[in-house]
Amino acid sequence: MSEPDYFLTIEKTAMAEYKDRGSKFLAFAYPVQTLEDCKQNLLLLKKEHPKAVHHCFAYRLGWEGTQFRVSDDGEPSGTAGRPILGQIDSKQLTNIQVIVVRYFGGTLLGVPGLIQAYKSATAMALQLIPIVQKPIEVLYELHFDYTLMNDVMMVVKQTGCSIAAQEMQLFCLLRIGVPKARLDEVMYKLNDIRGVEISPVIKK
Repeated sequence: MSEPDYFLTIEKTAMAEYKDRGSKFLAFAYPVQTLEDCKQNLLLLKKEHPKAVHHCFAYRLGWEGTQFRVSDDGEPSGTAGRPILGQIDSKQLTNIQVIVVRYFGGTLLGVPGLIQAYKSATAMALQLIPIVQKPIEVLYELHFDYTLMNDVMMVVKQTGCSIAAQEMQLFCLLRIGVPKARLDEVMYKLNDIRGVEISPVIKK
């Protein structure tokens, strides 16, 4: 089975509210890139909703989607984080975090009721955001003389590469994300420019 060239994610945030027997479930969906993004979102929501009894969440990171975490934040085990992740996975999304803030309404909902509530709140939030297809990128570092700048940038723009980092002096360093589907084409074009050193970036 060949690896995919694209992954699905979101680029906007959304909020949806689900109510059941007095309890309010506010679902917030965020596009995220790193664990740090996930932590910041959770901190912000805890500040904004200090009276909420639970801040449950799930996230999935990386185009392979291998990095993920769920938290029930005091709800019965498996009733919050897993249903949230289940909704994320049903849409095959990654680089996404959903946090559901619960205000208790006085009536216990029981395990099935909780699963349903967290699942529904998440599903409602995800329905509000367009899903975007992003190319899976391979990172490369380019070293070249400043005089080659225009030629290199032209290839980068034409082939839809993203720029992750750049240092522009007399001797330039450019870190680019090359769409996997166009890797051969990009390498061919860059190798055509004399004096460009290309090295793959190995992820730690």
